[in-house]
Amino acid sequence: MKRPDVLLIFQIQLEECVAMLKGIAHFERINNIWAVFHDDLGAAQDNMRWIRDRKWKGVISRHTTPELARTCREEGIPLVDLHDVDPFPGVPKIRPDNARIGQLGAEHLLERGYRSFAFAGFSNTAWSRERRDGFTSAIYRTGHRCSVLDVAYPKGGMDPFWVKEQVEKLSKWLRELPKPAGVMACADLWAMHLIGAGHAADILMPEEVSVLGANNESFRCEMSIPALSSVAPNAFQSGFVAASVLNDMMNGRKIDSYDRRIEPSGVVERHSTDILAIDDEKVADAVNFIRREACKGLSVEQVAANVHISRSLLERRFRRHMGRSLQAEIRRVQVRRIKELLVDTDYPMKRIAELTGFEYTEYMSVLFKRMTGCPPGTYREKMQDKAAVRSTVIARGGDSR
Repeated sequence: MKRPDVLLIFQIQLEECVAMLKGIAHFERINNIWAVFHDDLGAAQDNMRWIRDRKWKGVISRHTTPELARTCREEGIPLVDLHDVDPFPGVPKIRPDNARIGQLGAEHLLERGYRSFAFAGFSNTAWSRERRDGFTSAIYRTGHRCSVLDVAYPKGGMDPFWVKEQVEKLSKWLRELPKPAGVMACADLWAMHLIGAGHAADILMPEEVSVLGANNESFRCEMSIPALSSVAPNAFQSGFVAASVLNDMMNGRKIDSYDRRIEPSGVVERHSTDILAIDDEKVADAVNFIRREACKGLSVEQVAANVHISRSLLERRFRRHMGRSLQAEIRRVQVRRIKELLVDTDYPMKRIAELTGFEYTEYMSVLFKRMTGCPPGTYREKMQDKAAVRSTVIARGGDSR
């Protein structure tokens, strides 16, 4: 049988697009169902001959325009949209959970011990505002304040003259922030300009200002000085889910409304946030010791003994600087490691408990659910791409067990 023709509209110079294409390829390789044509320059977003002159059975696009959506609807071609803008009527949308990206950014800077926070973004893009709101809400919940600088992203894109003007504004803003400060930018490119503005203002980076980006575009992050930490959206998962949804549509399943938000995969730490903003040496030593040893069955007494201070005094000083107890910090580090093992490995729960310092698997599961809201098995299914595979099997009438 002839495999159905599917058009993929992705500009491969964008790192995010390459990761999405890998997710689509993974789905297609498992199912072996499509004959794929890749528009790697995104030409089809504006040239409707691409759509009308060949009878595609389906389209997945990262660069969806109103005209593309309308033409696919007129031609009766199923379309799945990965562009992070408002949904088009009747077109399933897959996009990052931007509020969660902002929240993860805030949590990362809070973990570094900062008490002064700021966010730099674009006022006229919904995805930036969502990231800003996720960041500021997480900061406000801890009782801290957050400075925000939003500028309008230019219609024609960034040019050197616009950037020069904005860097001057960013430099002035950074000078006025209480130091040390943890700052998140809405995207890696803007974070790079933020770091440049800090250098122009003779601000020590990251000693006085730590900068965190979003999207984890590795070439930008590594080019930055210092190398840029960034929140990584799960673009691979976005591509995989998009392929699964398109397959359902091509098999006759009607999907009227679908706006799926994909959970980010986490923060990729580099030098731009590789510092603890804690002016209490004993507390800083305790934090570093906990991060090294928490998954070895660490106790609060061992932490106090390691930093040579009484437990009661260390507890008071730790709460004052970190806003939580020593035990809460140990559990936080353990849970973060459990999440990594759930996503990155197929280890059974007993093995994960052993690797994160728990004698009993049941206690690890209870603690994980209390701190995250879901059992570890459910978290694994949610985060790993096997969940999307399972949903495809169900759609075909199979058994997911």
